[in-house]
Amino acid sequence: MAEDRSVLSRPAAPPDSVQRYGAEADHLVDLWTGDERATDRPLVVLVHGGFWRPEYDRTHLHPLAGAIAAAGWSVASIEYRRDPGRPDHTVDDVRTALANLPALATGLNTDGTILLSGHSAGGHLALWAASCCTGLRGTVALAPVADLGLAERLNLDDGAVSDFLGVAAATRPDLDPVHLQDPLAPVTILHGTEDTLVPLDLSAAYAAAHPATRLVPVKGGAHYEVIDPESIAWPLLLAALTELV
Repeated sequence: MAEDRSVLSRPAAPPDSVQRYGAEADHLVDLWTGDERATDRPLVVLVHGGFWRPEYDRTHLHPLAGAIAAAGWSVASIEYRRDPGRPDHTVDDVRTALANLPALATGLNTDGTILLSGHSAGGHLALWAASCCTGLRGTVALAPVADLGLAERLNLDDGAVSDFLGVAAATRPDLDPVHLQDPLAPVTILHGTEDTLVPLDLSAAYAAAHPATRLVPVKGGAHYEVIDPESIAWPLLLAALTELV
């Protein structure tokens, strides 16, 4: 089936504010304030996808972020460095953002905890953080590149893994979620059964490596349905977030 990319350019309300979490140009985070329901819920932190390539940024998650906020959550969508061949910049930025967000979110309605979610390459980063960063309430990965070795063998997005890492995936098991320690908090994965950009097999491999993972196949869903609040995946995403509270 053809991948519907309309959500990537769909008009959406801007964030309530944009803050800095560090000194680099890409150390930015968009913030949306949820209503009174958000007071008893974690801050939902979004990590955008785009196969770690510099031409894709966090703006394509604005429709998703705004919809999650309207559903009663405060939301943060982080930017990060996307320098081909320098993956440590990327993961260092995710780690720094997560460490600094509690202070940046003091004016938002939250219960003081973080619920992490990422799509595609952002799902890879979210799963990496789930095993490497403390203090998360849980993680919801959306069509994640959850197995770098398999993604490399499948040549996803014309060598995206090699471009990101700058070396063979086998030489960086420290960045490959299937080879990391079990996550420190619960993980749920939503993945479309008809995803042609990041096949469901990658999430299945992750779930096999980390058996406590809850893998939710989105029947008939493709790659972008899982970030589209107008799609069949939207109720499943809201349920996944709620179940981790």
